[in-house]
Amino acid sequence: MMRSVVGNILTPSGFVHGSIAFTAEGRIDHIHGKAISEEAARASGDPLVLPGFIDLHVHGAGGRDIMEGGDAAVRISQVHAQHGTTSILATTMTAPMEDLVSAMGALSGICRQRAPGGARVLGVHLEGPYINDGKLGAQPAFARPVQTAELSQLNALAPIRVITMAPEVPGNMELIESLCDAGYRVQIGHSLGTYDDGVQALARGARSFTHLFNAMTGLHHREPGMVGAALAHAQYAEFIPDLIHVHPGAIRVAIRSIPCLYCVTDSTAATGMPDGEYRLGSHQVFKCLGGVRLADGTLAGSTLTLDQALRNLVNTLGLSILDASKRVSTHAADYLGVVDRGRLAVGAWADVVVLDRDLALQSIYIEGNPVEHTDAL
Repeated sequence: MMRSVVGNILTPSGFVHGSIAFTAEGRIDHIHGKAISEEAARASGDPLVLPGFIDLHVHGAGGRDIMEGGDAAVRISQVHAQHGTTSILATTMTAPMEDLVSAMGALSGICRQRAPGGARVLGVHLEGPYINDGKLGAQPAFARPVQTAELSQLNALAPIRVITMAPEVPGNMELIESLCDAGYRVQIGHSLGTYDDGVQALARGARSFTHLFNAMTGLHHREPGMVGAALAHAQYAEFIPDLIHVHPGAIRVAIRSIPCLYCVTDSTAATGMPDGEYRLGSHQVFKCLGGVRLADGTLAGSTLTLDQALRNLVNTLGLSILDASKRVSTHAADYLGVVDRGRLAVGAWADVVVLDRDLALQSIYIEGNPVEHTDAL
């Protein structure tokens, strides 16, 4: 039986007041209705129907951490699905090879078969270990240059879609082109590199920046740094819009400069949990007052979810729903080269969120299947 949703549907060309129907296989069969302005869509009180959210930087949730291995990714995918995130990249930490092998081996199954009630795991974001040990942030101290043999071994366990690296680390810059040719998305992060390092890395094929502004050389008018390279030259970059990691003014600068700036959560095991002590890779981290930090006060990921990110973009930064939706869905899909997610269009996967006029979640569909939604998470 074909399932359908009625409301104000956000298509790539704007809102349509009508219905969207899903095939039995979980694809969008058709969208019928009449064009309506965003202002009218919000004023009408009818549900707002948007593409499901896509998060390319997820370390944990619900008390579980990707580096644990085992069934941690199942719980993590389910918690994020409860918040409207329909696809994720499971994100690792900088660690010894044996720990990465254990974590990646545990991700193999969930990358092939979506967990019941969970977000689709599209693959892995390898955040390190190929970073600068002078800009670890909350990463454990196991940084090293790119090693193609171990990268191939890890990719054979679970598909690596994104690699964060510091291009200034000796040997890394020269490997960017071959990594891109092999199908990886290379992005710059945890870096002490200069503006020129960033420009050269982009010229060699790097395409994005990891949690822009955080754990990279900042913008100075005589030393533009990695932030300057991103603002001047990048098409894509991820950022954490929890309003703790980056000031709203800096986010506005990035929005004006980087056409396809997209949101990530950098979420940790503390997401959806009460204040307390949690794991982030081999670190212990502490959740308090909405933030997550190491014992020395260093920010260590977040407790953000993408439904809250959407509200922050619209309510605090003043973006339109169309623009904000692209930054929590479409741009991330486009960055990965995934053309059948992150948009409501005929033939795309029926990854759909339904919200009220205040952008609170009402219902969630992943590949056409409803996800039981509870406000408790």
